[in-house]
Amino acid sequence: MLVTGIARHLGSRFVQEIRREPGVDLVVGVDVQPSAHDLAGDHDPSPLAGYAFVRADIRRPAVARVIAEHRVDTVVHLNVSATALGSTSRSTVKETNVIGTMQLLAAVQKAPTVRRLVVKSTTSVYGSAPRDPAVFAERTQSKVLPSGGFAKDAVEVEGYVRGFARRRPDVAVSVLRFANIVGPHADTPLNEYFSLPVLPTVLGYDPRLQFVHEDDAVEVLRLAAVDARRGTTNSGTFNVAGDGVLLLSQAARRLGRPTVPMLLPAVSWVAALARQTGMLDFSPEQLRLLTHGRVVDTTHLRETFGYTPEFSTEAALADLGRSTRPGLLPPERIARWTAGVGALLPVGATSAGGK
Repeated sequence: MLVTGIARHLGSRFVQEIRREPGVDLVVGVDVQPSAHDLAGDHDPSPLAGYAFVRADIRRPAVARVIAEHRVDTVVHLNVSATALGSTSRSTVKETNVIGTMQLLAAVQKAPTVRRLVVKSTTSVYGSAPRDPAVFAERTQSKVLPSGGFAKDAVEVEGYVRGFARRRPDVAVSVLRFANIVGPHADTPLNEYFSLPVLPTVLGYDPRLQFVHEDDAVEVLRLAAVDARRGTTNSGTFNVAGDGVLLLSQAARRLGRPTVPMLLPAVSWVAALARQTGMLDFSPEQLRLLTHGRVVDTTHLRETFGYTPEFSTEAALADLGRSTRPGLLPPERIARWTAGVGALLPVGATSAGGK
């Protein structure tokens, strides 16, 4: 089995879990840097499949050699993300998501040993717009397709995956559209947003939100990467989210976070400043989500895929809340924010009021 994106938390968790799966002999992790977690399992007494790390950029053709060398039969593509490791460059993120996926699919298409492909996607493909349907099912057509950012990347990625599925009908393909992943250790933009001591919100809007707990995300990936259980099908496209819906105002109250309603242009300015200073990855698509919200139907996940998330949307948020300290901002983040703001101000602006 080959897994991309293992340097991120979700990829690391998945590798640790899938190595315990009977029938998995070897897991090959591919990324531009190794995971910070112990994926070798040196201190784990339980029987584990072998693990090999290959430092490679999926935007390069080298991944084809890796698949051929290890005779990979299953590919789990987790390197489709909103941010790039160690970079804030939007062009780098897009290249990794789109060009990287194209290179990977080209390699898989030529590999006769591959029999299963799992792709991490996002419910962001539905977009967030004022006239959206109340609930999105997998076949629902968006009224306004995402025009940029990670959401547009995911739309393009899914298009390439559909093309691959037509060319290789012998390969079982699973596309998993995850709602916002939250949890004590999730490294996602929404997790960071909810860690702020005060939450900026858009005046006049209270969007409906859904979450999926990181544990459920890992379990859905595991089930998609192995043979389907009797009476279920793990090939196809599936929305993945915890049961229930929360308003942003409800989520803020349950986390003990005060909100600051602002006009949309002001929130956009704050979001842009947060991105430039590195304090928070508050992208335009994240802002649209926190304005209009998004809710998806998970009937297909429960009845066809055969999985009901252990954590509801409310329970996932509660678990995140137990791991954060309400109203407190880590000193290192304050220092980074202050330094970032100071660098953006004109020379002498910071001392103008002290004369």
